[in-house]
Amino acid sequence: MLNVLQVIPTLDRSGAEKQMVLLAAGLPRDRFRVEVAALTRLGPLAADLDAAGIPIHPIGKRLKLDPGALDRLTRLMRERRYDVVQTWIFAANAYGRVAASRAKVPVVVTAEMAVDLWKGRLQLAIDRRLAARTDRVVGNSRAVVDFYRDVAGIPGERLELIHSGIADEEPPAVDPASVRAGLGLPPDAPLLLFAGRLYPQKRVLDLLKALDILQHVRPNLRTLIAGDGPLRTELERFADAVELLEHRRVLFLGHRDDVPGLLAAADALVLPSEFEGLPNVVLEAMRFRKPVVATAAPGTTELVVDDQTGLLVPVGDSTALARALLRVVDDPDLRRRLGDAGRSRVEREFRADAMVDRFASLYERLARARGLPIP
Repeated sequence: MLNVLQVIPTLDRSGAEKQMVLLAAGLPRDRFRVEVAALTRLGPLAADLDAAGIPIHPIGKRLKLDPGALDRLTRLMRERRYDVVQTWIFAANAYGRVAASRAKVPVVVTAEMAVDLWKGRLQLAIDRRLAARTDRVVGNSRAVVDFYRDVAGIPGERLELIHSGIADEEPPAVDPASVRAGLGLPPDAPLLLFAGRLYPQKRVLDLLKALDILQHVRPNLRTLIAGDGPLRTELERFADAVELLEHRRVLFLGHRDDVPGLLAAADALVLPSEFEGLPNVVLEAMRFRKPVVATAAPGTTELVVDDQTGLLVPVGDSTALARALLRVVDDPDLRRRLGDAGRSRVEREFRADAMVDRFASLYERLARARGLPIP
């Protein structure tokens, strides 16, 4: 049996964190003993790990450069004698790999979940240097693998593609009219949902510009912005200036733990990002038979096939986004066709159990190469 530690910054309800929990809970108990280290803080997904009987170790990183946190993580790895450490997201990828090297962990795997165009020379140099201490860098889409090979300069033999997966869950049993009424919206209002961090990558301003166009032709349309981040004040200021807030045509909800319920009540999901990995919220929407209107961003295009499982528009084109949203809002048959096709695609190609099986096989293959006994 292999002892595995998953290292991630937080246990918030975001894409990488959800994938980590699916993996940790899904690894077969007769082959793997799994624990989790939360580098910075816990979060709502801690309850899911507790329910699965998975131990959680809070590391308590408080500073951007925190030698004490690195020492605590290294000590944990030495004391628990893990066979495999997997890290997620940049901070945990850095701290986790350095700690694993200091603790002499036999197998180190890193998950990269996005085409990280935000990374500058320093971050890419860190990635290249740490790749030498990593057995595999796993990308969750072909676009991510290509980015880390061609832009970050990580050797191809250290890269592996394992698609993100979605669990076999059905939409929450919610009454869409009641959800709307609970938010102070007309029960029959067409409803769009954006769910994600309010970071530059997500280009939510492009969505607000599209909604400014649409409010003049579909004044009954309402949009929920579920998520928080450093751009929230700027986005709210713009929405207020174009009177989207005054008429409650856009609601900024902040961080929400009930996104599945909001998604179940919405008519469509919208994702205007500049880049993604394999967006978890799109997997969820397709699983729930919800049409997706998105930009043709790297990563997103591996899920959304234009006019088959959703509608795609060029990145940054608010007018094209407004047109696509209008098509979806006005055509229930189109919504149904796109939603049914999306559900079929995720069931064929993006199942959580397939993702778990591939990581399990990767761990055991790398462990054998290091001479560890595998039953």
